[in-house]
Amino acid sequence: MKCALVTGGSRGIGRAICVKMATMGYYVLINYKSNTEEANNTLEQVRANGGDGELLPFDVADKEQIKEVLDTWINANEDKDIEVLVNNAGIRDDSLMVWLKDEQWDSVINTSLNSFFYVTRLVLDRMMLNRYGRIINVVSLSGLKGVAGQTNYSAAKAGVIGATKALAQEVGRSGITVNAVAPGFIKTDMTEGLDEKELKRTIPVNRFGLPEEVAHAVGFLASKDASYITAEVLSINGGLYS
Repeated sequence: MKCALVTGGSRGIGRAICVKMATMGYYVLINYKSNTEEANNTLEQVRANGGDGELLPFDVADKEQIKEVLDTWINANEDKDIEVLVNNAGIRDDSLMVWLKDEQWDSVINTSLNSFFYVTRLVLDRMMLNRYGRIINVVSLSGLKGVAGQTNYSAAKAGVIGATKALAQEVGRSGITVNAVAPGFIKTDMTEGLDEKELKRTIPVNRFGLPEEVAHAVGFLASKDASYITAEVLSINGGLYS
């Protein structure tokens, strides 16, 4: 059975990606940290779109949990191959650097950057054995241009961009592509506190994006049609910054 693992799949962009993977015929592994109700809502939407899947709860910021849950699942499901990995989980905890606390730096780096390493390393083994795989990392406009008050978030996402390009060089001959999508302002929980009316004036298309628009791009990069695209970062920002 061909599977797609989406980290941070319970809400927002992650949920839209889970649904997109379901429409592409994948059995969807929905990772989340603690919000079981929202994760179940995602699973319901996956099934409503003709797919199926299961919940895979673990904290991507905790390498021991990743090993305990994900490694155990991989070893217990030899009939299921994770063909697509979408590293979507991430958090923001904004502050000017002069006031940034150690724990704010650590939590954002662990969730967005370290999780990429620990999750991808576990999944990569079977992909290389099968000589096929699609890895798509959800980064951010912040990782491309830097945003004041987001030194931690910008550093984490820029780190994933660098890792995306490096890993693509390592695994291309094994039939595995590694790409990233970099959303700008997307209507999700993470942008709820922002002044949309004011900010959309800075965006050439004059609106915030939708999670489904990000998911559509992820779906293309996860498809066989994108087999000659790797080490790329696709901006999805309405022309705000490219």
